[in-house]
Amino acid sequence: MTDTRKKTQIAIPLAERLRPQSLGEVIGQQHLLGDGMPLRIAFESGQPHSCILWGPPGVGKTTIARLMASSFEAHFITISAVLGGVKEIREAVEQANVWMGQGGVCGEVAGKRTIVFVDEVHRFNKSQQDAFLPHVESGLFTFI
Repeated sequence: MTDTRKKTQIAIPLAERLRPQSLGEVIGQQHLLGDGMPLRIAFESGQPHSCILWGPPGVGKTTIARLMASSFEAHFITISAVLGGVKEIREAVEQANVWMGQGGVCGEVAGKRTIVFVDEVHRFNKSQQDAFLPHVESGLFTFI
């Protein structure tokens, strides 16, 4: 018999297999994640807030965003500002609305919150920003 689990793991890139699964596994970023620091406070409060994570490739921006979604038990949507457009933003809005149901602000009553992670956000153009902003302001989802 073939071990499909083994084959599946081989197909997963090493970086993904080694990605931290908890905040305690993150190495570095103490200026954000150390005791009393901004992101640590956000994690401990249980209240996600929109933020922009900035830094060179490989410092953990995507990992921290994923850990935030996991910590807050939120749905996680990734949009590439390079490859995506207004269509992808609309799809994220529709999905967040489905997840939220009719529960009110932030999906706290009917379902889970949604965190939308926009990779390469500095590449958003004006129409993408205009399509995105009202939903962040309304609390439909948290923007990272």
